[in-house]
Amino acid sequence: MEFMSIPFYSTIPFILMLLAIALLPLITPHFWESNRNKLIVSLVLGIPTTVWLLVNNLNEALVHTIFFDYVPFIILLGALFVISGGIYLDGDLEAKPKVNLFFLIIGAILASFMGTTGAAMLLIRPLLKTNFRRKHKTHIVLFFIATVANCGGLLTPLGDPPLFMLYLRGVPFFWFFNLVKEWFICNALLLTIFYFVEKHFYRKESKEDLILDLEEYRPLKIRGKINLLFLLGVVFSVAFINPLFFSFIHPHHISSYIRELVIIAMAVLSLAFTNKDVREANRFNWHPIEEVAYLFLGIFITMTPALLYLETHAREFSFTTIQGFYYASGALSSFLDNTPTAVTFYSLAKGLVTQQPHLFDDPVIIGGIPEHLLEGIATACVFFGAMTYIGNGPNFMVKAIAEHEKVPMPHFLEYMYKFSLIILLPIFIIVQLLLIH
Repeated sequence: MEFMSIPFYSTIPFILMLLAIALLPLITPHFWESNRNKLIVSLVLGIPTTVWLLVNNLNEALVHTIFFDYVPFIILLGALFVISGGIYLDGDLEAKPKVNLFFLIIGAILASFMGTTGAAMLLIRPLLKTNFRRKHKTHIVLFFIATVANCGGLLTPLGDPPLFMLYLRGVPFFWFFNLVKEWFICNALLLTIFYFVEKHFYRKESKEDLILDLEEYRPLKIRGKINLLFLLGVVFSVAFINPLFFSFIHPHHISSYIRELVIIAMAVLSLAFTNKDVREANRFNWHPIEEVAYLFLGIFITMTPALLYLETHAREFSFTTIQGFYYASGALSSFLDNTPTAVTFYSLAKGLVTQQPHLFDDPVIIGGIPEHLLEGIATACVFFGAMTYIGNGPNFMVKAIAEHEKVPMPHFLEYMYKFSLIILLPIFIIVQLLLIH
């Protein structure tokens, strides 16, 4: 298979796919609301790419993408979606700054172990219910998006899809705990700023609203607790059912599907043992995971020739430093989905190691690329996903739920110049200056 003969035009469907995800929600929001239309876009771009790969004898790359990237990716996200949808926090706490800070701290921790989507969907409704009487609460949702839906998910492959894709490429499950300093500094700065902003707006609330809020107090209760066991089952499956612990399991082989079968079993058990009223309270439906499945089918197929192109043309790109990888992958993650961004820059790093090893002075190799580049890619893709509503899947979901509950949310550009550019970007730069160099 001659990768060097792969032309640049083979990457055009991937570019168009990413542009569709970035622009169609803004240009034709009504069209983009339909999952059927998302599937049509994926097929229109994915089918010609599939034919091109088969005609050019790149069957192996296509099979790898579909069966050892896309299928495990969808199974994991689907299982976390189902299990988290069976856990419901019922109650109404007092809407004080310390209580809201507590919500965000818990969310930032949970995000790494039940996924940013799972943690966000679990906590956003009780958080909004707690603050129902508050007049000033938009800032709470914005910081929630930054911490729970993005920056909290850095510590395990379960936390955010780009990390799981790196895990599938050989990065050990527990390696991501090496990023605990980045996780801690970023979230500590975010939460500190949030607390002072929250105290400022809390002082503006009327006493009448605060009294009414206190009268509605009900302690939090967890319903669907059995799903915590199924969640642990998923965590242990990803952490331990792999070649590091079982020699008969081989990467990119049918034996690796043992992990997926266990994960599917956890999701099936969740569906079987969760009371219907718990899922109804969570307003559980299949629309979000269908959206992910349809979109990423197109992303993964069209991404295949693009990744091969990057691996074999790496020397033509000027990204060789950790700072370059950090800001380049961060910029792309801000405006496009951070999962294909992570895979794209991973392939670029892998190509550099193969073609220009002299650029790296005896690097520590993790998952096939230098560890310092892996650190930059993983951290940036998770953090910078919070820069816009389209940077990470949960962002739009949280925004939609908040607007349904009558919380005024800034539009796309307002989110950037009123929040992410003035608060998030400086924090991400501080993290890079302190730890990623």
